[in-house]
Amino acid sequence: MSHEYRPPQRRSRLTRRGRLALFLGILIATGAVVLLPILRGGHGPEEPRRLTIPEGWRAAQVYAAVDRELKLPPGSAESAVPAVAPALPAEAKGNPEGYLFPATYPVTSKTTPAALLAHMVRTANEKLATKAVADGGKAHGMTPYQTATMASVIEAEADSRADMGKVARVVHNRLAKSMPLQMDSTLHYALNRDTVDTTLRDTRIDSPFNTYERQGLPPTPIDSPGLEAMAAAVAPTPGDWLYFVTVKPGDTRFSATYAEHRKHVAEFNRHRAAHAGARAG
Repeated sequence: MSHEYRPPQRRSRLTRRGRLALFLGILIATGAVVLLPILRGGHGPEEPRRLTIPEGWRAAQVYAAVDRELKLPPGSAESAVPAVAPALPAEAKGNPEGYLFPATYPVTSKTTPAALLAHMVRTANEKLATKAVADGGKAHGMTPYQTATMASVIEAEADSRADMGKVARVVHNRLAKSMPLQMDSTLHYALNRDTVDTTLRDTRIDSPFNTYERQGLPPTPIDSPGLEAMAAAVAPTPGDWLYFVTVKPGDTRFSATYAEHRKHVAEFNRHRAAHAGARAG
C-alpha cells in the first residue's frame, strides 16, 4: 500500500530536490545505496534509476548488469575491478567474486563502474563484520573470506531461504568428517553454466572447484551471497545430515545416511521423468 505524505495547508512543500535528498537519506540509512553525484542542470537534479543485484548472481552477471545500466561497452565494469581490489581481503587476490553484495543501488548518468563496485564491496565487508556473522565465523574457525565462500555455496544450493540452515549443516558436517562437499554448484561455476544437470564426466573435471574430487571449500566464492546465507553459514541448523536433494521445488530432502539419500534421489528421478513426459506430450 502506498502512503503519500500530504502536508497540512499553508505549510511549505518539499521541493523536487528536497524529495530526492530525503529519498537518498532513507536509502543511505538502510545501507543499500551508493553515494552518487547529482547532475545539476536547467531542469533540476537528475532522478536516480535503480539497479537491483539479486542474491546468487556471479560476478560476470553483475558486471554485465552494470554495463547495461550505465550504458557502457561490455567489459567496462570488469575493467574497473583493479580499482576496488584494495578493499578486498588478501585471500581474494583481487577477485571480487562473493563481495559484490546483492542489493538495490541508485545510479545516475554520473555513476562510474568503479564507484558502484566499490560500494558493493564495502557493503559486503560491512555485512560480514556484523557481530552475529563475525562472531559466528570465529566460533567455527572461519575467516570472513571463508564465511563468504561457504555462504556462496549455500546461496547456490538452497532451494529456499528456509533450507539454508540445513544446507549449511550438511556443509559443516561434511567438512568435519573430511568428506568432499560434492556440490554440483561448484562444478557448474567451473564450467560457467547454470543448470541442475550434472554428469559423471562433470564430476571428473580437473578444476580446483571440483568439490567431488577435492576436499574443503572451493578456493573462492561462487556467487554473491546475501545476508541470510551468511547467517546460515555461521549458525547452521542442528542436525546430522550429510546429504540432500531437492525432489521438486519446495521439497528438499535431507538425509543422514547414503541409503536414505538414494531413495530420495530415486524419487527425484521419477518426478523428473514424469514431468518430462508430460511436457513432451
